[in-house]
Amino acid sequence: MKEPVDDRLAALRGSAKRLDYNARSLAALENNPRCTLRALLDASGSDKAAIATHVGHPPAFGQSSFAITRGNAFEAMVKANGCAELLRVLRETLELTLPEVGYEDLNDVGGDGRSKERHERTEDVLLRAARGEGDGTLFDHPMLCLQIGGHKAYLEPDLVAFRIDGRFHVVEIKSFPIIDEQAAPAQVRAATTQASAYIIALRDLLGRAGIGEEAVSDTIVLVAPKDFTNRPTGAFIDARKQVAALTRQLSRIERIGDLVDLLPEDLTFDLARDSEDRPRRPVEELTEALDQVLVTYRPDCLNHCEMAFYCRSRARAEASLDVLGPVVRDQFGGIDTSTMVMGLARGELAPSEDQMEMAAALRHAARLRAELEDLGGAA
Repeated sequence: MKEPVDDRLAALRGSAKRLDYNARSLAALENNPRCTLRALLDASGSDKAAIATHVGHPPAFGQSSFAITRGNAFEAMVKANGCAELLRVLRETLELTLPEVGYEDLNDVGGDGRSKERHERTEDVLLRAARGEGDGTLFDHPMLCLQIGGHKAYLEPDLVAFRIDGRFHVVEIKSFPIIDEQAAPAQVRAATTQASAYIIALRDLLGRAGIGEEAVSDTIVLVAPKDFTNRPTGAFIDARKQVAALTRQLSRIERIGDLVDLLPEDLTFDLARDSEDRPRRPVEELTEALDQVLVTYRPDCLNHCEMAFYCRSRARAEASLDVLGPVVRDQFGGIDTSTMVMGLARGELAPSEDQMEMAAALRHAARLRAELEDLGGAA
């Protein structure tokens, strides 16, 4: 990334401390790849939650303290005694023939828990394993790293990477249940997308040592409670689609300068905090700055993006079809607003050549609706 772009991104962030990417923020990028505002805020390291709160649209997503406690307890149980329960799942549930297991916890490197030192240790251990020089099979709490937009992002997974038949696999340990061999699709997708960031980071680590990406499987292992018990079970999840999508998003971040060039030179999202860390920037001024950047709202943004309520308010104010979700939006190709939909349906707007077929369908639907209303009134 060129220095002027770095300077411009710093100006967008303003005086606030830079927030680096993590696995969750990378996964959120994959969930809504078309949103320019999200891309700029993340690339500049801006505090999205603070910005959204200051303009009156605080985020309301995230795990409850109960869910976090349950998740931590389940992970600790799976990893207890050298990952005894995990090994049972791998051997019994997934029918993997594991050799003699060597377990290594990379969470603490000689009492030094700093990201840089843990990453260096992770890199050394995993490279030796990849070359067949170590006896490790299970690698707990590896510290992975990616260069994103010219900045290092350390990824600290709640996973275990294990190596079998010459390939590394990523294991995601989650506390949501697998009932009758099925789990909630939204939760599985979220876990898979997050694991994709780890797959990319692990491939990057090995790739810099000349080891091909085939050394890292793009099939993850999901470990979760079975049915309504706390007994762990496992499932294989194909992550190829999410890995490819996230890889495209990371490439887009490297081209963030193309988006920056389209912005007004004096645009900034700075909150202008005072000595007591309170935002001093007028709300109207910050809102005006945000309104100058293109947003692409989708209903599922409410589950993973701090700016979702702000973007939803903009979409509603503009009568955008985005508020109805991508399935509905895609059905109205070339028509952007509900105002335009109603105008075409009522014959109040003249359709363009591209809108002729859709306009005819809308007018037909409007006639059917009117006839049903007349029948209902007559009854």
